[in-house]
Amino acid sequence: MNSKGIAVIATLLAAVSCGNFGSKKAETPAPAAPAEIVPNVEIAVAEARLVPQESVYASTVEAYAVNNIMPQSGGRIRKINVEVGDYVQKGQVLAEMDRLQLDQLELQVKNDEIEYERLKSLYEEGGVSKSDFETAELGYKVRKSNYNNVKENTILRSPITGYVSARNFDKGDMFGMSAPIFTVQQVVPVKLLVGVSESEYTKVKKGDKVSLTVDAIPGKTFQGKIERLYPTIDAVTHTFKAEVVVPNADKVLRPGMYARVTVNFGDRRSVIVPDQCLVKQEGTGTRFIYVLGEDSTVSYIPVTVGRHMGAEYEIVAGLQDGQKVVVKGQAALKDGVKVNVL
Repeated sequence: MNSKGIAVIATLLAAVSCGNFGSKKAETPAPAAPAEIVPNVEIAVAEARLVPQESVYASTVEAYAVNNIMPQSGGRIRKINVEVGDYVQKGQVLAEMDRLQLDQLELQVKNDEIEYERLKSLYEEGGVSKSDFETAELGYKVRKSNYNNVKENTILRSPITGYVSARNFDKGDMFGMSAPIFTVQQVVPVKLLVGVSESEYTKVKKGDKVSLTVDAIPGKTFQGKIERLYPTIDAVTHTFKAEVVVPNADKVLRPGMYARVTVNFGDRRSVIVPDQCLVKQEGTGTRFIYVLGEDSTVSYIPVTVGRHMGAEYEIVAGLQDGQKVVVKGQAALKDGVKVNVL
């Protein structure tokens, strides 16, 4: 083959080679752009309504009145009429002391009364002087007063209606003023001393209604009212005492029971949201909510929370009535992200 033929063949081979390379380059696809992931969320609408402003305080049920029954002086106990746990009425005889002195005075008073009536008749008829009559009258009244005092300390009566909570002596014991013979506690009504925070001092008023529960009687709520406000604030605890009275007509509340007292300070109009929408910022106490905008993007909004009521939170600041808040799907969100509402 001559040189001219060799050149033609080389040209053809070069053309075929270039054609094959070009076809392979055209078949290679261009890399696709990554698809944008839109998070799915569920939303709720914030609603403004009146929220009771309540605080719960721990307290203990106390008897409305406690009386320790004992005579003014020592003596032998002649009779015991009641036992611990008995419900006694005001004026009921609980015990009797030795009656020797009482019986002697009773005879003297009767004699003095007869003499007084005799002198009174003579005085009215002019048979005795006024001074003699007044002396006899005074002596009679002093003796009778002494008799009533001894009688009160010999026949021991309950000054209140309530339960006998203690009996420290038995029949025949010599009472020596070491302890009361009986303790009687009035339980209709009962009272509680509630330590209210000083920040609420101006909000609490005499006559305010309260509710309370006790661990000993689950599922039942009792109603009472504030009867007395103590005038000073404890410098250590920064609380003041409010005396709450509960009628307790059925006598189920007993002194010593642990109670939780709810005090209502009035209503406040606040925005309410489901507690699921609140997100706590790690490392701080700041809480925020994702709010949905008209362009389907969410905004990070810090809020100030108030009361937690079941499955809802009161929002004191940071949110407005009617705003749409994210309640599910917050983990995939950040400020300004576009979302898909389910």
